[in-house]
Amino acid sequence: MVLLGGGCDVSTAEKQFAGDPNKPLVLPQTVSAQPKIVAFGDSLTAGFGLTEKESYPYLLQQKLKADGFNYEVLNAGVSGDTSIGGTERIDWVLEQENVRILILELGANDLLRRMPVDRMKRNLATIIEKAKAKNVQVLLCGMLAPPNVGAEYQRQYVAVFPDLAEKYQVEFLPFLLENVALDSKLNQADGIHPNAEGAKIMTDNIYRELKPMLAK
Repeated sequence: MVLLGGGCDVSTAEKQFAGDPNKPLVLPQTVSAQPKIVAFGDSLTAGFGLTEKESYPYLLQQKLKADGFNYEVLNAGVSGDTSIGGTERIDWVLEQENVRILILELGANDLLRRMPVDRMKRNLATIIEKAKAKNVQVLLCGMLAPPNVGAEYQRQYVAVFPDLAEKYQVEFLPFLLENVALDSKLNQADGIHPNAEGAKIMTDNIYRELKPMLAK
């Protein structure tokens, strides 16, 4: 299945890569005065099939350093995660000290499992509300859906992300995998997850929307 939104189905390999599905891959309890950006999502965030240094949170950290921004990026990606899983772990994630920004990248697995769109929307809204309650800025990453899910489901799904961005007045990246999706040279053999070069472009997409949110 070609998934324009960067699907992250729960394969055996992903389960092994993710470890405990209820906790992020890399997110120790930290106490630091350094402001933090939490990369919160599924295997696209976790860096499935990539080395740590090829994952977008690592690449984003390097961009921040190069541009003189004093932020620490925490990788809170879990392969196979859905919006439901996100609601179950967001409180723990937001307990980290000095979290300033949440990059919210979830929804592709909801699509693969054909979760009712209104339920996914409520889950994402809950995550955004919890972040805003702690004065954490949110960058919402949008997804697209392929035509083979049905025209009505596709329309409803794609509309969720801009609708939430407008309702909650959060920053918005319309399509996380812009210039990456469907390009075999930029994706792994599964045709879904970006390879190392694709991850660089995905990071550029995120950084373009993130940079105006940052303070030096």
